[in-house]
Amino acid sequence: MPNALIEQLRQLTFVAGLPDQLLWHLAKAVEVRPFATDDVFFAEGEPRTVFAIVVAGGVAIEKSHAGRTVRVASLGPGEAIGEGLLLDDTVHGTTARGVIAGELLLLTRESLQKVTRESPQLYAALVARAARAIARRLRAADATLVGRGRALGFGTGRMRTEHDLLGEREVPDDALYGVQTLRATENFPISGVPLREFPAFVRALAAVKIAATRANAELGLLPAPVADAIVRAGEEVRAGRHHEHFLVDMIQGGAGTSTNMNANEVLANRALELLGRSRGAYDTVHPNEHVNRSQSTNDVYPTAIRLALHEEIETLRDELQALADALSAKGAEFAHLVKMGRTQLQDAVPMTLGREFAAYGNTLREDVERLREAQALIREINMGATAIGTGITADPRFAEAVRRHLSEVTGLPLITAPDLVEATSDTGAFVQVSGVIKRTATKVSKLCNDLRLLSSGPRAGLGEINLPPMQPGSSIMPGKVNPVIPEVVNQVCFDLIGGDVTVTMAAEAGQLQLNVFEPIEPIIAYRLLGGIQQLTRALAVLRERCIVGITANADRMRRYVEESIGVVTALLPTIGYERATEVAKEAMATGRGVTEIRPHPRPRTHGRRLIARARARGRSGAPRRPATRGAGRTATASARRSGERPENGAFACGRCGACGTIRKSR
Repeated sequence: MPNALIEQLRQLTFVAGLPDQLLWHLAKAVEVRPFATDDVFFAEGEPRTVFAIVVAGGVAIEKSHAGRTVRVASLGPGEAIGEGLLLDDTVHGTTARGVIAGELLLLTRESLQKVTRESPQLYAALVARAARAIARRLRAADATLVGRGRALGFGTGRMRTEHDLLGEREVPDDALYGVQTLRATENFPISGVPLREFPAFVRALAAVKIAATRANAELGLLPAPVADAIVRAGEEVRAGRHHEHFLVDMIQGGAGTSTNMNANEVLANRALELLGRSRGAYDTVHPNEHVNRSQSTNDVYPTAIRLALHEEIETLRDELQALADALSAKGAEFAHLVKMGRTQLQDAVPMTLGREFAAYGNTLREDVERLREAQALIREINMGATAIGTGITADPRFAEAVRRHLSEVTGLPLITAPDLVEATSDTGAFVQVSGVIKRTATKVSKLCNDLRLLSSGPRAGLGEINLPPMQPGSSIMPGKVNPVIPEVVNQVCFDLIGGDVTVTMAAEAGQLQLNVFEPIEPIIAYRLLGGIQQLTRALAVLRERCIVGITANADRMRRYVEESIGVVTALLPTIGYERATEVAKEAMATGRGVTEIRPHPRPRTHGRRLIARARARGRSGAPRRPATRGAGRTATASARRSGERPENGAFACGRCGACGTIRKSR
């Protein structure tokens, strides 16, 4: 067995400290396997067949939840995946997927059985290390609960000493963050929502730091080994690793400095590890001197927030488009079903249920485009501005260099603001984004209102459609089912609409060269990022658990149309507004349908019809009616014109010979 593989095993955290004899047995059993991004090593629900140690690259551990994939952990070199194979025979509870191309040392079930027979001591050592690895992950998960009733720490009890402007403090040795993050977690236990709850924002911070480091290295401002280590650390964070160390509360004072330093400290300490140095050895890689070189919170934060918003809006657009498509599909399904349209909750005119749902889809589709326009607005960045837009401490070439590198990292066509002082103090783009999101939320909330109204009943309401029943609706009323999905989406929209007011007030409240509520961790970031996440999830729930399962009550809708007076509007071109009004009044008074009522002709209309028919008979040579009947009618008409009454004291009743209308008069 090559000694190189044994030496490689010695460098891996999972098997560090094993005697050479056991490493020899392990090297004999493992298989070296390279992997690419998105390769799947095992899937949730599959039988356990492999155990592996990551040699290079990164692996994400994922779990499906409500039809979506949730990342549980991200693992890197020296860490193990599939260690449950060492402990039991159950199926995999998660999926392992490559996120950074690299290499694994793989141990199959058959190889493990051979190891068990040939070297029980090695098997026992692997089981012990698997248990410790699981315990470490639990400690990391526990550390993320800081601000939610848990004390700060990663659980080992070992501490290191760091110092800042205010003096020295002890920091948990397992933590990648440093003293300034420690102070921030103590100062701002406000919302209980740490940075790590917004992965897009953490990834955006890492992207900014990678781009800045590459620009500084290009300009000769950072030594190559330090720059390479910082970039590697940033790429790991971009891949989802180390997020548990981003613990500063989303709502904080200081215009976001604490969050910027949280990122600087995590990347500095991870870079130190990659260089083989201990955490906190800042003489080699310093959070401010190296990671924050040529930068300020004034430009890092606004830029990171714009990148995070761009990513989250893209996800929101996809979900909004899917919802619009689902509504359009229902429009096609219901295209043949006639129903009454309503205005002011009163009968209006007939329409189809298909057109109603198609309109819902089209109005949301408009906002997919509005959100795209908002994305274009936030692709303008102010990197290179440093303090208040002056560019102080930055090389004049830095702004263009960092923009170019950041575009490469993110794949976005970013531009640098022409006036960095204006861009640093202005928050108009965030107000615009908030307004577009509020517009979308308003439309979605109105849709949910309509769904609840159209499905009301089921016996004593409109009951034109049926929403999928999700859960029992009452603890006391048997058989009741509530429209819980539209209700919960309504609440998300209410929160977003209120959040727009918060963003507006925060944007207005800045002074002079900096808006302290915008760079941005304080409230604007919290409201926008949190609101977009909530709305995205709400749209998915609305589509999956409500829209696709809606059915129609065709007979009920038809009966409403037949009984409504609204259909009389369709008769306006034929009988005119006045006669249509008489028909509507009679239908309401008698309870009959519009189709059961024959409208009375107007006198002038009756006369025109009589003359037209007489002329038609004259042209066709048809025989005229006896003169006596005509004379009687003429006499009656003459008497009416003169005001005289016939001998019987009343006008005669009868059928008009010209048009056949029954006429009665006095």
